[in-house]
Amino acid sequence: MSATQTPATQTLHAAFAGHIAAALDALEAAGTLPAGLNRAPVAVEPPRDPSHGDLATNAAMVLAKPAGMNPRALAEALVAELGKIPQVTAAQIAGPGFINLRLAPAAWLAELGTIATQGTGYGRSAVGAGTTVNVEYVSANPTGPMHMGHCRGAVVGDALAALLEWAGHKVIREYYVNDAGAQVQVLARSVHIRYREALGETVGEIPEGLYPGDYLVPVGQALAAEFGDTYAAAPESAWLDLFRVRAVAAMMVMIRDDLALLGIRHDLFSSAAELQAAGKPAEAEAWLRAHDLVYDGELEAPKGKTLEDWEPVALPLFRSTRFGDDQDRPIRKSDGSWTYFGADLAYHFQKAASADALVDIWGADHAGTVKRIKAAVAALTGAADSKTGGKATPFEVKLVQMVQLLRNGEPVKMSKRSGTFVTLADVVREVGKDVVRFTMLTRKPEAQMDFDFAKVVEASKDNPVFYVQYAHARIRSTLRKAAAEELGPSADALDRLGEEELALVKLAAQFPRLVEAAAAAREPHRVAFFLHDLAAAFHAYWNLGNDRPDKRIILPSDPALSGARLFLGAQIGQLIRNGLAILGVEAVEEM
Repeated sequence: MSATQTPATQTLHAAFAGHIAAALDALEAAGTLPAGLNRAPVAVEPPRDPSHGDLATNAAMVLAKPAGMNPRALAEALVAELGKIPQVTAAQIAGPGFINLRLAPAAWLAELGTIATQGTGYGRSAVGAGTTVNVEYVSANPTGPMHMGHCRGAVVGDALAALLEWAGHKVIREYYVNDAGAQVQVLARSVHIRYREALGETVGEIPEGLYPGDYLVPVGQALAAEFGDTYAAAPESAWLDLFRVRAVAAMMVMIRDDLALLGIRHDLFSSAAELQAAGKPAEAEAWLRAHDLVYDGELEAPKGKTLEDWEPVALPLFRSTRFGDDQDRPIRKSDGSWTYFGADLAYHFQKAASADALVDIWGADHAGTVKRIKAAVAALTGAADSKTGGKATPFEVKLVQMVQLLRNGEPVKMSKRSGTFVTLADVVREVGKDVVRFTMLTRKPEAQMDFDFAKVVEASKDNPVFYVQYAHARIRSTLRKAAAEELGPSADALDRLGEEELALVKLAAQFPRLVEAAAAAREPHRVAFFLHDLAAAFHAYWNLGNDRPDKRIILPSDPALSGARLFLGAQIGQLIRNGLAILGVEAVEEM
């Protein structure tokens, strides 16, 4: 590598953000720009049309109005400063004031050296340093093993947590165990039947409304071994709470094991039952009443109900209409027990105490509750309450659509209550953890998804999992073949790389800023999309050698050029590994 191609300690995009900041500083010092302008909206990124240049900045457009200047006049002043940067070969104004920059090839070749130097750290950022984000995901009711209805949200949440860590945030991975609702009482009753069965009783068909799955048989057997027939004929009041606690514990062991198959872990498991036993919902209610955000009132009759079949009841209502909801919401039922909303409200209040931002990953079937829980978090963290002067804890809910399971195009039916559902463990064991994880991120989470057992393992460029993995395997295979011919990666002749190689470097160099943007948007699927684009670009580059021998990566007659191309390939491989690491997918060595 020549002196003009020395790898930088900063990535190229970060360096040019610094160059633009320095240019603005110079204009301030000269009196062209007023001091103290908010530069947060200033961006540097690749132009949408690559023919316009290598980088573009909106600095003149976003600063002109607050500076009281004409955008084009400010752009001309900026261009004069940016043209002084050694790596810039041209700085041009486009339209009303956008600035396009063209960079010397040496700038891009130096970025290859930066990738090599930073290695597994390339793409990591400190933009989130000092900020803790709580990501709650999965949180499936503890009534049975994980099924594919839970899988997509589990992967999206886990990948988002990793992405946020790459962007410098401290992350708390949390699972909310809903062990206080009616469904866990149903679970306890279902287990009691299996308990009696383990004692030798013929129980017959499991009654309608209970969980019939065989996965409860071992739980009943364990209880029979521990308690004998003590609770076989006892009234429900004698065993319901005990069996609920034991059954939930057994289900959580099963759920943790299932998630482990996907490489998913949580830092914290929060119990709804423990939250309520500790009086946290009552504390939240008291806080809200003190701030006039809960009052005793009557709900409107549901649509279609008449006075004859609707009896109004006074309930504690949260003023969610203050925060954009269409009606105020009850936090307790008529019997004094907490509604799901009341319990969730307290749970989020607790989470906000230990995090600077909250993200929940929910199934799309919970879309109707998003507005009210966001209103509750806004209220509890002081957003719209002038008395506290507080600022709301940022809170986002990401909705994930269900996945339709197919086998060769035909739907695979699943039903949790029938006991004949397809478990997550079954799917992972059939196609593999990496295939499941990557596939779940190949579409935006709010889009419908089909998961065809045949398609996801297909060795085809139409299968994004295979396509990306094959790019990495192809790079590793090329490096092994080169080593057999006593050739290896070298940065000594990078200046011999041509336009095809530079185009690949320019795409690769977008990875660090993509990580930051994806983390800010809470969208880990952007990493999967980037990897697919990078893999496609590498495959196209590799295939050039099929028709043109001089474009092959390994040229035994030209060790210097071979070394430069191998160096490029090695860094693309590193980038694929880094991206896959965020997604929780291992990069394969051969296929």
